[in-house]
Parts: sequence; structure tokens; C-alpha cells
Amino acid sequence: MSAVAAAGAVDRRRGAGRTAGLLGPDSRSTLLVTIDRDSPVPDVVGVYPAPGKAIPISADASLLALDPLGVTESAWGVFVDAVSSAGVGPTLPVLSVLTSVAPGELTALPGFEELLLWRRIRDEATSGRWGSIVVDCSGYGDPFALVRAPAVLSQIINRLWPRHRRLAAAAERPILAQVSTAVDELDRDCRDVRDLLSDPATTAAHLVVDTGLRGQRQLPRYAALAALSALPVRSVYGNDGTARLPEPGFAELASAVADGFGARTVAVGAAPETLDRVARLRRLGVSFDSPGGNPVGTADTQVSRIAGSGLDALYEMRWHQPLPDPARFGLGRAGDDLLVTISGFRFPVRLPSVLRRCKVAGADWDDDEVRIRFTPDPAVWPERPTA
Repeated sequence: MSAVAAAGAVDRRRGAGRTAGLLGPDSRSTLLVTIDRDSPVPDVVGVYPAPGKAIPISADASLLALDPLGVTESAWGVFVDAVSSAGVGPTLPVLSVLTSVAPGELTALPGFEELLLWRRIRDEATSGRWGSIVVDCSGYGDPFALVRAPAVLSQIINRLWPRHRRLAAAAERPILAQVSTAVDELDRDCRDVRDLLSDPATTAAHLVVDTGLRGQRQLPRYAALAALSALPVRSVYGNDGTARLPEPGFAELASAVADGFGARTVAVGAAPETLDRVARLRRLGVSFDSPGGNPVGTADTQVSRIAGSGLDALYEMRWHQPLPDPARFGLGRAGDDLLVTISGFRFPVRLPSVLRRCKVAGADWDDDEVRIRFTPDPAVWPERPTA
């Protein structure tokens, strides 16, 4: 899978038709990012990795190998400095203890390490140096857990220390202002990265699976989780290079999945030679589609009032959602988020403002579409003023 990502990054056509403009003088260049400590990409492109630094791999492409622990250490040092300089240790011992936590211990905090990786990638994307960025997620366990991380961490932050309480604490005790600001920045980064990943105008996702039995089993789940996490899928790649024998029916399945996203299917044949240089990668013929601008899944939710008015109103929220196993579909509620579970994967979907004052009344799934009904909660629904 990493070879497909690398081949797409060094594709000469990625720079075609681009101009420097607001992107800067190197806007034709592509940055290939790996976040796997044992990524094979440096060997595939024939370079020695320099963790944390972008190194050229061709005339119009560079490689950035990120070490998750190294990124965490750097970011945690900034937070510790903010807490230490605020001088809150004597008054708030818990923060004093917090500053003594080693960066390696933070990897156990759900979403923290992943957010810092995405934040570094976001900073590269907004630097104006690159025309496009290709992120190879194939070596980082479950790629959808990586995508979900910013949403999960933001939810944890705001459950443990809600923003209104952070602001109140900073106003009442100025000594906490720096700490509150640091937490606010972390939460803002979560929302910023989440918006970036689901923005169809700037992001294009590509599902890459092998054409064997394993890939055939993975693809329906990947399609369901991509829709749930609002990833703007642009293409589905069947990689023959990792399958000993293509599975009968894979092409039809891939085509059906792609149609659900308005995407295309691409077959990547097995390489006839060892992939150890850029020239050989280009012979794979991989060319990633640019962002298409069409929101998908939970980024394209539709909300309507289907009956009644006032406290008797009935609202419906719906979006396109494949379900590989309807029996493993679940719904929950946590504050302003709808917790949707599909095949053991839970993702928080932020409710539109009108539905945050409602209670869930029921849900259905039909024809690849989830429909959830809501009724106003009398305890929080605004009353109509009387004459």
C-alpha cells in the first residue's frame, strides 16, 4: 500500500497545470508524508530518512518521515513551558505533577499522538511551500482510528474541562490564563484538523486495498467508516501487487463502493521489478485525483422538519451511509454529539444547532441511508413568546 502512495506522490502529472500563486514558488512540488516508524517508503524511493525534515526524492517531490514520539516530545515541551512559566505549581499541584509526565507516557491518551501528527501535516499543508501533500496511512494500525483521533480528543477535552469553565477559570484566576489558552489551542487544533480532513475542496481520500480475499472483506468496512468520518473519497484502488490471486467479484464490489461516493476505480498491477527507485514507481501509473468539492457521508447531512411545529415538531437527520453489518449499528448521545457506532467503530457526529435541543425519537436505515428522528426537548426548547 505504501508503494501506491509513493507512486502517486512522484507522478509527474500532479504538477501539471499548477501555478505558484498563493502557494508559493515551489507550488508544483509534492510532499509525501509517512507516519510509520518502520515505513518501507525510504527504501522504495531510494533515500535515507531524516525524521522531521523534508528531503528531496525527485525534482518535484520530497519525503517527510515523521516519528510519532519525536513529534509528541516537541509539542509537549511547549505545553510544559506554558504551565511552568505561569507559576501555577504551588497553587495547583495537579498541574505541577502534569508537567513531570514524560512525553512517551502521553501516547496512552486517546487521540493525542495522532492529533500532533495531523497538526504537523496541517502546518505543512498551510505553509505555502507545497502544491499537494500525500499522506501514507497504511502502516499506522487502523487508518480510521487515525482519522477519528482529533474528534475524540476534542470530545475528551471538553468533557473534562468545558470551554465555558476554562474561560471562567481564567477570568477568576488570571494565573490560569496561560494554561487555559494552551488547552484552547489544543482544542482548536482538533477542530481545525477535523474540518480539514472532511473538506472536499482541499482533501481527496483514496481507499487502497489488495484484490484478494482480505481486501474484499475490508472494502465494505472501509467504505462505511469513510462515510461516517466524512472522508471525501475520490478513488478506490485495487492493488494486485499484494494479492497472490485476485478474488472473483472484487472488481464488481469495488465499482459499487466507488459509485456510492461518486468516485472511480483503479487497478494497480503487480510491479515486474523491485521497487527501489522513483523511476520504477512511476511505471506503476498511479495518478491520484484532485479534490472534487463534493461532501460525503456525515459531511453531507440533511436536516428537515417532517411533521408538526413547536414542541410537537418531528425532525429528521439523514445521510448516505453504507452498512456492511446492520446488526452492528448503534446510536448514542453525548452532549452536542451523536455517537454513531458501525462494526465496532464509534465516531462522534456533531449535531446541527436545532437538534441539540432535541431528543432522539427513533432511527432507520434503508437504501444505504441513515435516517434519525428527533423531537424537541421541553426542558431546553425555547418557548414561543406570548402576546
